[in-house]
Order: sequence, then structure tokens, then C-alpha cells
Amino acid sequence: MGKIRVKTLGDEEQSKKDQKKAEARAVAKKAKEEAAAKKSAEETVAPADVVKEEVAVEAKSEQKEKKTTKKAKFDKTKAKTHSSAYLTVAAKIDKNKKYSLNDALSILPELKLAKFDETVELHINTVEKGISGNVTLPHGTGKTIRVVIANQGEDPKAVEELVKKIEAGQIDFDVLIATPDTMPKLAKVARVLGPRGLMPNPKNGTVTPKPTDAAKKFEGGQMNFKTEAKFPLLHLTVGKVSFGEKKLADNIKTAIAAIQTKNIQTVTLKSTMSPGLKLDISSL
Repeated sequence: MGKIRVKTLGDEEQSKKDQKKAEARAVAKKAKEEAAAKKSAEETVAPADVVKEEVAVEAKSEQKEKKTTKKAKFDKTKAKTHSSAYLTVAAKIDKNKKYSLNDALSILPELKLAKFDETVELHINTVEKGISGNVTLPHGTGKTIRVVIANQGEDPKAVEELVKKIEAGQIDFDVLIATPDTMPKLAKVARVLGPRGLMPNPKNGTVTPKPTDAAKKFEGGQMNFKTEAKFPLLHLTVGKVSFGEKKLADNIKTAIAAIQTKNIQTVTLKSTMSPGLKLDISSL
């Protein structure tokens, strides 16, 4: 006869406790495993700073691509050829030839493209930078010269208002003449007037104790000239196409005499819209 196992009440309760403990350990183990798996998954994701860096790189890449596209469009626009009308008149010129002044002036009206009376210009390469002076053209430039006088002793309020306008970029004059006592006031806007060649200067007659007399000279055709700040280049207005050959020749020879041929390397004559004509300096 086999053995008979007898369960006691106390043994049954202990068994239930042991089972609950085992279940609790299983739950804790599972939670621990899930936490470990979650942590492992998080470690495979790029940190926030890396993500930010990648976003920044992508943004820069897009920006660079936009700039490249914009530049390509600009280059395409820049590469556009001249109009057919321009090419037609340009064909009348020998680009490798240096024309005498008389020949150039006889051709110039044939190169006119605009319906308005085009301005005649001289573009001069000088031997060095810093060449400046003034000249009064015998027949004027064909342009009304706007002259403004700044006189601190006579009208300090007007000088103050002028300075404010210049600071705001409102420059409605071609020549600014000042008395010596006004110069400290204009020093505030030297950075605006200087690059435009409008800062009054005793050397060109725009700083004077007699501003009214100076204004009459400039209104009568006197003009200042000065090479560009960074390049040995001069740009002068010498009249209008309608002046005709004689008046233009007088004005051009007067301008060249003021600059002096020893300071000149090359001279190009053109009107507002026309191609340029290289001039033979010996004919000037």
C-alpha cells in the first residue's frame, strides 16, 4: 500500500506565498528586460545635438544650392548679348583702331540709339590715381548744374537741415560749396559726400569765403574732375550730341588740356547709349 501524503493548512498557505513571490520576481524580471530593451533602442537614436547638426547641414546645403541657382540665373542674364540695334551701330566701328578726334566726332551721331539728346562722355585711363582738378568748358556740358551753398555764419539753421538731408541720403545737388567755418559741420557727412566726390575742398574751389562767386563759376560750366578712389579712371561729361562737332571738339580739347596728356594713357569717346570710340591722343 502506497504512502499517503497529508496536506496541512499551514503548508498550503506557504505554497501560495511562494507562488506569489515567484510571480512577482517574474514580473520584475520582465520589467527590467523591457527597460533594458528601451534603453538599447534609445541609444541607437542620434542625440539631440547630432540631429540639430544634421538639420543645420541640410539647411546650409539647401541655401548653397539656392545661391548656386541664383548665381547661374545672374550669369545667364549677364551673358545676354546687346540688342540688335546696338550690334548694328557697333559694326560701324573698328574696335582695334584709334580714331582722330575729328573722325570720331563725325561718326558719333551715327551711333546714337536713344530718342533723347544723348550726353557725350570721355572715359580716360590715367597713369596713376589721385589726379584731380577743375575745368570750365567753353560751351558748358549741356546740363543744368545744381549748386548748393552751405554758409554757417549766414544761416546756421539751413546748414543743420542740409546735414540732416545728406545723412538721410537726400542729395539733390551736383556741387556743394561751403565757407571755411562750415566745414566742421559737414565733417559729420564726409563719409557720404567723399565717395561721391561732393565733399567741399579748397583745392577745387568749393571751400571759399566767397561762396556766391564760386557758385556762379560752377553754374557757368566749371566742373571738377577726380580719378576713382581705387582705380586710375576719369569720367567726364563734355556736352550733348546736339552740340555738333565744333563745340564738342572745343570742350574735349579744353578738358584734355586741363588733365594734361602726360597723365593720360587711353581715351574713349562715347554717347550715353553708344559703343565707345578709342581716340588717338596725339590728335587731342
